[in-house]
Amino acid sequence: MQLSESAHLDTFCRDHLPPRSQWPELHFDLPELQYPERLNCAEELLDKTIRRLGPDRPCLRTPTETWTYGDLQRATDRLARLLTEDHGLLPGNRVLLRGPNTPYLVACWLAVVKAGGVVVTTVPLLRAGELAGLIELTRPSLALCDHRFLGELHQADRELTVLPYGDPAAPEDAVARSAAKPARFTAVATAADDVVLLGPTSGTTGRPKATMHFHRDVLANADTFSRHVLRPGPDDVFTGTPPLGFTFGLGGLLVFPLHTGASTLLLERATPAELAEACAAHGVTVLFTAPTAYKAMLAAGHADSLGTLRRCVSAGEHLSRTVWEEFHRQTGLRIIDGIGGTELLHIFISAADEDIRPGATGRAVPGYRAAVLGPDGRPVPDGTPGRLAVQGPTGCRYLSDERQRLFVQDGWNITGDTYVRDAEGYFWFRARSDDMIISSGYNIAAPEVEEALLAHPDVAEAAVVGAPHEERGTIVKAYVVLREGTPADEAKAAELQSFVKSAIAPYKYPRALTFLPELPKTPSGKIQRFRLREPAG
Repeated sequence: MQLSESAHLDTFCRDHLPPRSQWPELHFDLPELQYPERLNCAEELLDKTIRRLGPDRPCLRTPTETWTYGDLQRATDRLARLLTEDHGLLPGNRVLLRGPNTPYLVACWLAVVKAGGVVVTTVPLLRAGELAGLIELTRPSLALCDHRFLGELHQADRELTVLPYGDPAAPEDAVARSAAKPARFTAVATAADDVVLLGPTSGTTGRPKATMHFHRDVLANADTFSRHVLRPGPDDVFTGTPPLGFTFGLGGLLVFPLHTGASTLLLERATPAELAEACAAHGVTVLFTAPTAYKAMLAAGHADSLGTLRRCVSAGEHLSRTVWEEFHRQTGLRIIDGIGGTELLHIFISAADEDIRPGATGRAVPGYRAAVLGPDGRPVPDGTPGRLAVQGPTGCRYLSDERQRLFVQDGWNITGDTYVRDAEGYFWFRARSDDMIISSGYNIAAPEVEEALLAHPDVAEAAVVGAPHEERGTIVKAYVVLREGTPADEAKAAELQSFVKSAIAPYKYPRALTFLPELPKTPSGKIQRFRLREPAG
């Protein structure tokens, strides 16, 4: 399949796609996946939805305000004009976005896309060092940043042009500056296979990777998982906890509701109790969050607050059968489990309603194919554990990264998970196959936490593993060898935890920390992490 003629004047993304021979096989079997050659996904999600349903429907909700589709369109188009007319944004330029889930962040995302730009998504918890690595990798021309989160970004790169937003009373605010612009902007006629999104993922080494997604990929997730499993309608109200900087949140809180003409309640942060209360207060019908939050809502006695829900989606970590059954017993709701990934953009194995088998992740979502492979790269018999492999309309394309060869093998996306498939085609999770720790829905690379610990002057050696945890499913656990003469006590453990929080995103810090006189190693000197995992629980 040859690439279409690009609309990008800045050819950075096309120039840095992996070789076509290293791409996974792509499949567009469903009629709804037959996209035209020219396609701008922001126009599809916003302008075409307005043409179909009108501008006055509620679109973006917060605890204090509601934006209609027309409000969002006007804000988007004015911002697109500001970016192109005042800051010279060209099709193909990258724009980094930084901020919590707010209507302004949605408008920024859509404005960049309508202008033909490429969004570099980040989450607000990232520290300066993490942002610097991502900026070096993706080379953005501009950044749009919530005015409350400027500090770390300025530390990361003082040369990058940063436009603050979210404080319309401030004269330098991007929204305030765009207010005088005409509220009409014609979307750039990008190619369906022009890159629109660079989605960061830390990977198992901790070095940042950026997954490269096309305009058609954004719609493909809506036309597979959302259309065939979630099956939302225009009157649904979505909400959830994942940031829009994660592809799980981007799909569940922006793409899927806009694609169907529904509305979404954006929460900047919410404890499980606050999430349940928000569902009740705003009549939420579709909820996206991690298994940890579902369990915590039950434990806090909030099952009665979830009466308006008709769809609950869980992803980001394994959903245990125990949690699924208890949630069903208390609420009558069947949680839709799923596995997805930044590399494929969203969920590719799932099941809903009567098709659910508690404890199983589900079956391949319509439009996708999945298999369990053995060491020789061939499918293993049903009931035999192996590597999960996936193909579909989306797939892994890393930006200039040799790890492309590891994730894509023989045309398959190799997810890094060990699974078993049964005779009915249901996939059952067994374990992660690498050093990625998934805790409360966040992907945390163990080597990245080790590197942060080793930067402390009192740490001689460190090894990090995932440890089972009743509430969070898995937590980050560190085993540390201190330099000679350093006291191994609770105060030192707390000091090291705070040190890690200051160096990398706070959610990555080791919630458990054990001091050892030495780490278990092989004769060649490699750390035996499997021995640390055995007593980790």
